[in-house]
Amino acid sequence: MNINHGTFNPNLTLANQGISGFNKAYYNLQEPDLITHALARGEGELGIGGTFLVETGKFTGRSPKDKHIVVSEETAQSVWWERNAKMSAEKFDILHQDMLNHIQGKDLFVQDLYGGADPKYRIGVRVITEYSWHNLFIRHLLIRPENSELERYTNDFSIINIPSFSADPNRHGCRSETVIAINFERKLILIGGTEYAGENKKAVFTVLNYLLPQVGVMPMHCSANVSKENPDQTAIFFGLSGTGKTTLSSDPNRILIGDDEHGWSDDGIFNFEGGCYAKTINLSATKEPEIFNTTSMFSTVIENMVYNNKTKELDFDDDSLTANMRAAYPMHYIPNSSASGRSSQPNHMILLTCDAFGVMPPLAKLTPAQAMYHFLSGFTSKAAGTERGIKEPEPTFSTCFGAPFLPRPPEVYGKLLGDKIAKGGTTCWLVNTGWTGGAYGVGSRMPINVTRALLSAAINGSLDQAEFMKDPNFGFAVPKAVPGVDPSYLNPKDTWADKNAYDEAASKLVNLFMENFEQHLPNVDSDVKSALII
Repeated sequence: MNINHGTFNPNLTLANQGISGFNKAYYNLQEPDLITHALARGEGELGIGGTFLVETGKFTGRSPKDKHIVVSEETAQSVWWERNAKMSAEKFDILHQDMLNHIQGKDLFVQDLYGGADPKYRIGVRVITEYSWHNLFIRHLLIRPENSELERYTNDFSIINIPSFSADPNRHGCRSETVIAINFERKLILIGGTEYAGENKKAVFTVLNYLLPQVGVMPMHCSANVSKENPDQTAIFFGLSGTGKTTLSSDPNRILIGDDEHGWSDDGIFNFEGGCYAKTINLSATKEPEIFNTTSMFSTVIENMVYNNKTKELDFDDDSLTANMRAAYPMHYIPNSSASGRSSQPNHMILLTCDAFGVMPPLAKLTPAQAMYHFLSGFTSKAAGTERGIKEPEPTFSTCFGAPFLPRPPEVYGKLLGDKIAKGGTTCWLVNTGWTGGAYGVGSRMPINVTRALLSAAINGSLDQAEFMKDPNFGFAVPKAVPGVDPSYLNPKDTWADKNAYDEAASKLVNLFMENFEQHLPNVDSDVKSALII
């Protein structure tokens, strides 16, 4: 029985997509109705201000090892198979049919959305979910067409997400009962065996990461903002989860373009999404008021947070469920957000890292070659809870600051970024939001007010005439003084009580960089190869 409860193109039905035998299909429900259904189905609870409180069970983060790409004539030659698991077309077809059989008699929720704020490069994504709250989540995170657009909407890709479906590794050619399978030829994504909603948005990101380089657009795991006074002063912030992309780009003095995923074309940059997915651990009204306020706004999805059963008051410091607690909300909930999701060519590129070694300076200016070296290295520390099994910060290298989402070899993105930097004359910076005064367990996290002051000085031109010193470990330029910042923060060694311990940690980290970069040496220019030779 197919019942339309929202605006959609009547020519685009689930039957046309080969889906039948379900009970009811709810098309493009808006937030009040999605919450009503989610509550009636026992998917979560209503929180303060009309938020939706939900727990995702044993999966409180992504499962990158369970993501598979279907091998075809095209993908066999173009996909970075060293970091992407293969699935045969035959196994995918069996998985697809088994999932269709599994949804017989179930209700389905459908959202017709866009990935990409630039109409020239966006894709239509139809998201079909078993859970009403997953539909609410993805409605926040992707871009919502106007009703008039829905009447002529066509989808380029479809996602079918059925958490109650368990995959069979032998039958379906996957790793476990959890599966994320992407078929570029059929333009179809299948997700099963996990309730973690973030798999939906990252699947779309992976698709755009595959498609956009073919048309000269650089897809980026980055946040972005722009000056309120000067629309030509745009900054992008690369970084993995937990490095501060959302926090640092949500600056009340600048306009937020987006907090996680963007494209860089010859026309400028554009957000892939229509919302934010912010980490809420230790969130406070004092330090991050814009994000904090969204946690009591209607329809915000509060994911895996501990709360008072009677008052529904959230506990931002209790990470007993996960350190990866999050809030998902539409972009316009941030008062100073961009309505268009688009901006000019970036003047500044910031590479965010969370250094658990406590070795890197909180701010450094990079040459283009150094920027490419650190972009391809993608050094950070995985934040606790971001992926399954991560209990404390874990130093890692994730090339292009997003290896789990890269379907193509990293050099493809590296070359694209290098071309964009050269063409636009973009100034490049490295910002360490990790530890100071010692490594994890000894030192402390870099104060957010210090990081904000350093970033503000870099972006607003205060450091244009500043005096710099050469970092003895990495060779990049570190400012000797920054207005409003204690100079002792600028030189990491000065913050350590045990200077010998610092030297040992620095030597270890430099060696890790050099060992990791060996994989890129055959594919980069000589200036990039020598970027870490001091």
